[in-house]
Amino acid sequence: QLQLVESGGGLVQPGGSLRLSCVASGFTLDYYAIGWFRQAPGKEREGVSCISTSDGRTFYVDSVKGRFTISRDIAKNTVYLQLNSLKPEDTAVYYCAAYRVVFRRCVLEHEFNYWGQGTQVTVSS
Repeated sequence: QLQLVESGGGLVQPGGSLRLSCVASGFTLDYYAIGWFRQAPGKEREGVSCISTSDGRTFYVDSVKGRFTISRDIAKNTVYLQLNSLKPEDTAVYYCAAYRVVFRRCVLEHEFNYWGQGTQVTVSS
């Protein structure tokens, strides 16, 4: 069974950092696009960042560029999202998702076939 499991969320003060993990089971992450999405209460889900695991190409939306970093560890079948300089408006449930792609850039607007259950990130003083 193909699964994605997120972890690493929590409560952090503004300006703080967290590292989210997305671990895949049932398949290997070496030829997939992995995206991170978030959904705040009362708001639509939005794409934040993605990585093409076959070549490492990444994409970030403007609101997180320079603060968030996505990376992959194929040996651990894991994709990470490092969140730095966190702001209260980053508060949301963060989800990772995947679709299969081979040596092409990831696209957040693409249909993602597999989704995790989410991890809560709360930025508050």
